[in-house]
Amino acid sequence: MRGLIVLLLAGAALSPVYSAGQDQSPTAPGAPQTVTRNATRPRLEDGGVSEMMESIVVTEKPHAPFTLLLETEWVRMLGDGGTITLVNKRRIARDASGRVYQERWFLVPKNGNVESQMTTIQIADPSTHILHNCFFVGPKKNVCEALNFAPSSLAVNTAEKNEAGDLPNDQGSFVHEFLGKQFISGVETIGARDSTTFNPGVFGNDRKVTIERESWYSPQLDLNLLSIRSDPRTGKQTFTATTVTLGDPDPAFFELPAGFRVADHRQPAANPRRTNTAFISEWSSLVKGYYRTVVGS
Repeated sequence: MRGLIVLLLAGAALSPVYSAGQDQSPTAPGAPQTVTRNATRPRLEDGGVSEMMESIVVTEKPHAPFTLLLETEWVRMLGDGGTITLVNKRRIARDASGRVYQERWFLVPKNGNVESQMTTIQIADPSTHILHNCFFVGPKKNVCEALNFAPSSLAVNTAEKNEAGDLPNDQGSFVHEFLGKQFISGVETIGARDSTTFNPGVFGNDRKVTIERESWYSPQLDLNLLSIRSDPRTGKQTFTATTVTLGDPDPAFFELPAGFRVADHRQPAANPRRTNTAFISEWSSLVKGYYRTVVGS
């Protein structure tokens, strides 16, 4: 299950984002209109950018239980040479049956005065194919949504050799480098660096663009314990697993929070992954509201 789910997801807006409109209650044709004098009108702005950052992929591998703390750092380069750095920490756990527990926390400015806040708990059960998203903030506070869930898989190249080649249709080239092995939090990992260079014009770029991804993968856990992605379009994202504890986590992780109402939004099993998009949309709206209130002007 990823950062969001793919996750996702941790997520954050890149700049202060203002709502493009507000919900209004329609009135019947011919009904009397009520005019409120000096009513506050929303101030709207054109343009702006809102993006989501995807977190590490956590698969539902059975017989490989663990608990860890994931530290995330996102550094974005500005046009004047400066940087914006956002960080958070969140817990992830998986039991022997493959159930996955993930917390979602807001990304906040590094060394800033804003404290992060847990927004969501996700519990994925591969045996029942149910994902519960339990919201702690926003319009769905104290609600656990039950969604269809399909187990995920991690795409990783563990070839212990260097490789290189061209992308199809003259789009560019790629290089795979084997970095050796090292232990992270007592778990052996295999290191690799994959660099992809895109030729001018592939996505509107006027010069070559290189995207680099370094990962230290644990075959035992089917998990990257260190992942670094450098992309000139979005900056540098570093995901570091710390305090890794092997063995079954506390069973309480997989219990729904007390006092939360369950809303069953499961769809016919023909397309269970459609729920990923639904959660991303909900997360994006939640992040925009928080960023506008806490970080925005």
